[in-house]
This record gives sequence, C-alpha cells and structure tokens, in this order.
Amino acid sequence: MTVRKFDGSTIVVASHNHGKVREIAALLAPYAQSFPSAGELGLAEPDEPGCTFVQNAAIKARAAATASGHPALADDSGLVVPALGGAPGLYSARWAGGGNKDFAGAIARVERELGDGTDRRAHFVAAIALAWPDGHIEAVEGAVYGTLTFPPRGQKGFGYDPIFVGDGQTITFAEMDPAEKHAISHRAIAFRKLVARCFRPVRS
Repeated sequence: MTVRKFDGSTIVVASHNHGKVREIAALLAPYAQSFPSAGELGLAEPDEPGCTFVQNAAIKARAAATASGHPALADDSGLVVPALGGAPGLYSARWAGGGNKDFAGAIARVERELGDGTDRRAHFVAAIALAWPDGHIEAVEGAVYGTLTFPPRGQKGFGYDPIFVGDGQTITFAEMDPAEKHAISHRAIAFRKLVARCFRPVRS
C-alpha cells in the first residue's frame, strides 16, 4: 500500500489524557496548524481490544477520524517490565484505574510486585497511528530502554515517568524538562518515524 502524506491543517489528537495531549501537541506543532483533542471535541473513548500497541493505537485513531471528519493521531503506550512478565504493558493505563487515573497507585503496584528482585530493567513502548476519515492508516512504533528507580522522583512528567531512568541518564523522565524528554522518549522516537513517512513542515 502506498504511504500517504498528511496535507491538511488539522489533526485530532485522539486522547483524553491531558499530559499525553500536551506532549503530542508539542510534537505536532511544526506540522499542523490545529490539533484539537478528542476530549475537547467530546468524542467518546473507544474500547481497546487489540493485542498489540499498534492495534490499539489504530483503533483509537480510526474512531477519532471517523467521528471528527479530520485526520486523527493516536498513540498507545506502556511500560514493559521484563521481571513482571512484560506487565503492565498493554494494561499500563488500566493499572492506574478508571477515568481519573491514579498513577501513584500504579507505581506503588509496580514496586510492590517487584518486591526484593534486583532486575529493574524496563522499557517504554509507544505506537503511533495516523488515520484518515476514509480508513487509511499509517502506524509506527518506538521504544526507549532504562531502569526503574524508587521512590518516584520529579513532577514534570506523567504516568510512570517518575520511576523511569533512561539508559545513559541520571534523572527520571519526570525530572527532565519537556524539551529534553521530547528528544529521547519512546513517543518522540515513534513520532520521528511517522514524520519521516507522512509529514512535511508547515510553511510560514
């Protein structure tokens, strides 16, 4: 299938997670003029029955594109901890509970289930899908590797950022300035792949 280039001005960010919306909007700024979120547009959150991050990202992007009539970008991301058999993985958000997600509780669960184990390796995965209203989808995936640290540190990130230290780093994702995190994160790695495939910078 031929790769499709984005040639419009509006992309819907298919998420109701405010932290994720801010991060994706910052990444999109050079390539689109308007990027309303699914939450701002009052779009429903679809079920995510996929078996992979890419499948779930595609489900969310397609639902938002169909409902809004605009191209929509969605990501599905999670923390993968080998010592926990890959958990929380696809269920990273579900570990944090319902609508008002409690990631402090999810982080405490990760620490509790790791117990006294010495293997603290982990990686973040992000799949990003860009869908058009006609159903066409482009999807990519990125990952960043590191270790977990406890207790949590930092207030600048979201989700599991306060316990993740990337390889070669000494501070957590939640201690980094957003621009610094955007340069190395799993979402940034996936987004660079999508940009190379689908985007042209907006001309001023």
